[in-house]
Amino acid sequence: MIKNGHHASSQGGGAPRERATEKRKRVVRVWCDGCYDMVHYGHSNQLRQAKAMGDHLVVGVHTDGEIAKHKGPPVFTQEERYKMVRAIKWVDEVVEGAPYVTTLETLDKHNCDFCVHGDDITLTVDGKDTYDEVKRMGRYRECKRTQGVSTTDLVGRMLLMTKAHHTNMDNSDYQQHADNFGKGPKGHSPWTGVSQFLQTSQKIIQFASGKEPQPGDTIIYVAGAFDLFHIGHVDFLEAVFKQAERPYVIVGLHFDQEVNRYKGKNYPIMNIHERTLSVLACRYVSEVVIGAPYAVDKDLLDHFKVDLVCHGQTEVFPDKDGADPYAEPRKRGIFRVIESRNGLTTDDIVQRIIENRLQFEARNQKKEAKEMAAIEALRRREDGEKSQA
Repeated sequence: MIKNGHHASSQGGGAPRERATEKRKRVVRVWCDGCYDMVHYGHSNQLRQAKAMGDHLVVGVHTDGEIAKHKGPPVFTQEERYKMVRAIKWVDEVVEGAPYVTTLETLDKHNCDFCVHGDDITLTVDGKDTYDEVKRMGRYRECKRTQGVSTTDLVGRMLLMTKAHHTNMDNSDYQQHADNFGKGPKGHSPWTGVSQFLQTSQKIIQFASGKEPQPGDTIIYVAGAFDLFHIGHVDFLEAVFKQAERPYVIVGLHFDQEVNRYKGKNYPIMNIHERTLSVLACRYVSEVVIGAPYAVDKDLLDHFKVDLVCHGQTEVFPDKDGADPYAEPRKRGIFRVIESRNGLTTDDIVQRIIENRLQFEARNQKKEAKEMAAIEALRRREDGEKSQA
């Protein structure tokens, strides 16, 4: 019989060594929850850190109704958000329609030892800390928030049609817009504002699988921008993954300038470093080529010993010289167009956001005001404790 994850023994507890082995065997179940709307590598990094604190990661995702009540309308539907979270490689289980406020009852229901949240603050519609109960009962752990990215910042980049975010963010137009976007009436919240993401080799190592292709694996190569990594990309990569019994999927990511050449406007919304982490977090991806050549040529195919090259049903833009970038794999008979049955593009997402622009701006200002009020309350409480001391 298993009780609360422990083996109940009829032998009066068994020998000490047996007990120690049983203790070691016990699976530590970790709970995370959130909206996971517009999932980015910051969310993935939180889930990676949470998984490292235990053995089995359970992620609760809120419904559209719950999010609308506490924060304002989500960009993605709950079905899209559930699927997106399932595609993150550190996630073992998804609980659909998790309550907005994390309670002990929820943790117990899913046999979770504790919950993990980033070191930012999450408040209910009436300004209460959503993790208050689990914090008080000692079943709360914190992980580091990923510097340099937030949903607010990404939305800001989309609404401002410039390329300031490609290389540096010192551009005054960008800063001005971003400031307005995440600003409440009184000052700044340190959690909703914009900061610049700095890539490190350590972060790439943490996200990378480190697995090399094994004999018998089918090496599949796909290339693109994979900008604002979204459910359309997930459906495509899942379809690619299913092309072989033992797939080893390599994603070639184009540099920002290359993406801008064929996409125009302010694309890519995410720079090459951000796109690298976003793609590495996907469970269908084994390896990423950072700054892949636009033409899938002989050298690339031979270097990675590629068996199959796949492309979605989106348009193939010609190379700078007007040539077909997939000429070589076509010639070798290893080129395949994949139908993922999901036509969602990065353009569509940007469109959704622009259409809801006013709602989003109002939502972010409301979030900022709540965060500032919470900081003020914490400060007052600390001051009160100090004066009592």
